[in-house]
Amino acid sequence: MIEIKQVTTKAELASFIDFPHELFEGDKNYVPELHIAQRDVLTPGKHPFHNHSVIQPFLALDNGKIKGRIAAILNNNHNAFSNRKDGFFGFFDIYNDPEAAEKLFAAAKDWLIAKGVNTMIGPVNPSTNDPSGLLIEGFDTPPVAMMTYNKPYYHDLLSANGFVKKFDLLAYDLPTNKVDKRTVQLKEALRKRFEDRNIVVRKINMKNFKAEVENILTIYNSAWQENTGFVPMTDDEFKYLAKDLKMVLDKDLCMVAEKNGQIIGFALAIPDINQVLIKIKRGRLLPTGIFKLLLGLKKINYVRVIALGVKEEYRKAGVEAYFYAEIIEQAINKKIKGGEASWILENNEMMNKGLRNLNATIYKRYRIFEKSI
Repeated sequence: MIEIKQVTTKAELASFIDFPHELFEGDKNYVPELHIAQRDVLTPGKHPFHNHSVIQPFLALDNGKIKGRIAAILNNNHNAFSNRKDGFFGFFDIYNDPEAAEKLFAAAKDWLIAKGVNTMIGPVNPSTNDPSGLLIEGFDTPPVAMMTYNKPYYHDLLSANGFVKKFDLLAYDLPTNKVDKRTVQLKEALRKRFEDRNIVVRKINMKNFKAEVENILTIYNSAWQENTGFVPMTDDEFKYLAKDLKMVLDKDLCMVAEKNGQIIGFALAIPDINQVLIKIKRGRLLPTGIFKLLLGLKKINYVRVIALGVKEEYRKAGVEAYFYAEIIEQAINKKIKGGEASWILENNEMMNKGLRNLNATIYKRYRIFEKSI
């Protein structure tokens, strides 16, 4: 008999966070989330998401044994920005147990209905600015940094509970030895064109990191605002993310474009820290995980292009192509074997075409689902 437990205590939250370690035990592609990071994102007062929205985790128990988990999410900023009454779910992990899935979704639905929403969308952890989507293609390799992973049967459990596709998110693989070299060769011609238009592309200034982050946020919120599912990040959310990323940033892979001294675009590629996290048992940095992390950073040979955006009026100036050319050139120089560009909306024709022109191939596909409630 499946019982649904609303998570209210620190001990229950710890069990909620640790459950995937049991579920995925023996799965060579599973990457544990850092326990401290998951705890913070799920705890009011620890993460800025809670300044405007609410997350309520639930556990499915069978005679005290955890069979699954889910979080119901009310994202007030999303609803204010999109003028909708949407609810969300995330942090969904489960054994292949239809009863547990049905009861978890029902608990999340009831909680969301009580908050006045009429749609249930997910998975997002906890928003589309965070790891999002259900993996539906590409189960043969581990996820890269800040991307999700799940069992193939999750799709059937969502479908059985009335969820349908809202949109797909694509992940492209781009090995450095297969990239179309014409892109790199065009970099100098693009640079000369930029000179005529007073456009400069430069690396991020780590000594002035705080100011850089503030300027980049304006680009992020303007360049992505037309994307399906987008919700603006608050100053606190963006600074929180930037603080985390700063620990692993390679300044050679993070750059901004400026026109007359004003930022018009930015690109960010980060080392695939999952190559290290996959070796850290149960996501604990102590007592030995911290040493694995510090030593492993130097051995990472893959990157993720996590963000690349340009103000709309400059999107045909070649800035995106220059960004990719610079990242590729830097990756080759650093003997990086390749990178993932993700996630890309399936209907983003400009980005998808640009990546195909680089000889990138879709190797993973993620899906956001929805249902009326």
